[in-house]
Amino acid sequence: MVDTSMFDRVKELSKSHGKSLKQVATELGFGENYFYTWKKKSPGIDKVQKVANYFNVSVDYLLGNEVQSSPEWATEDDKIDLDKWLQSNVPMGFQGMDMDDETKIKVRAFLEGVFWEDKQKHRNDNNKK
Repeated sequence: MVDTSMFDRVKELSKSHGKSLKQVATELGFGENYFYTWKKKSPGIDKVQKVANYFNVSVDYLLGNEVQSSPEWATEDDKIDLDKWLQSNVPMGFQGMDMDDETKIKVRAFLEGVFWEDKQKHRNDNNKK
């Protein structure tokens, strides 16, 4: 059986961008349910690269070999606080249950996506004034 973590990362990236898997697949020119095939078989590298480019992440991130990096426009001042918290070894849990490392990676990816999306929105709002 194929590891579904790449599917999960794409699902979280889609959610953090306010899109469904179906929307992302359609925008990339894939079939509507394409990403669900990733649960049973490994995609070709060309498809993985296309998805990585779409979300502006590395192929290594999709494969689970690295944590998502900050957007190109982010300054060091933008990165410090959230990054320190996310990089800390503070135990994380939910409703009294500890999170395993895979869950921590998913939570981190989701929070980073939400943060950068919000930061970009506010940056665009400030530029309009």
